[in-house]
Amino acid sequence: MMQIDEIQRFLPHRFPFLLVDRVVEVEAGKSIVGYKNVTINEPFFTGHFPGRPIMPGVLIIEAMAQVSGILGYVTAGRSAADGSIHLLAGSNKARFKRPVVPGDQLRLESTLLSNKHGIWKFDCRALVDGEVVCVAEVMSAERDA
Repeated sequence: MMQIDEIQRFLPHRFPFLLVDRVVEVEAGKSIVGYKNVTINEPFFTGHFPGRPIMPGVLIIEAMAQVSGILGYVTAGRSAADGSIHLLAGSNKARFKRPVVPGDQLRLESTLLSNKHGIWKFDCRALVDGEVVCVAEVMSAERDA
C-alpha cells in the first residue's frame, strides 16, 4: 500500500492536480488499484457545475492516467524523482457511465497492456461503490524530464 508521501515520490503532480490519494495494490508489470476521494472542496466544482457539482470526465481520465503512471514507474523501477516523467499520450475507447459527485470515492484500476519503445498502454476503469463510472485505454510516453 502507498500513502500520499510515497505517491508524491512517484508522481510529479501536486495540488490541485494530484488525483491519486492512495494505492492499495500494485503488482509490477501487471496491475494497480488506487483511490481518489472526491470532495466538494475540489476547485473544479466551482464552475462544473454551479448548483450541480459533477467531476469533469477529463479529470477522471487524468486520475486513471496518474495511477497508470505509478504502475509504469514501479514496473520500470523508476520514479519522477529519478528525472523521468510519464506524459499522457492518448486515450481510446473512453466511455462514461454515470456522473461522479462530491462524496464519491473513485476506485482507479489499471492493467498494463504493453510497453514498447517508452510508449505504455493501459486498460483502465474507474468505479464508485462497485459500479463502473468510466472505462478507457490510456497511453503514456515515458520521457526524461
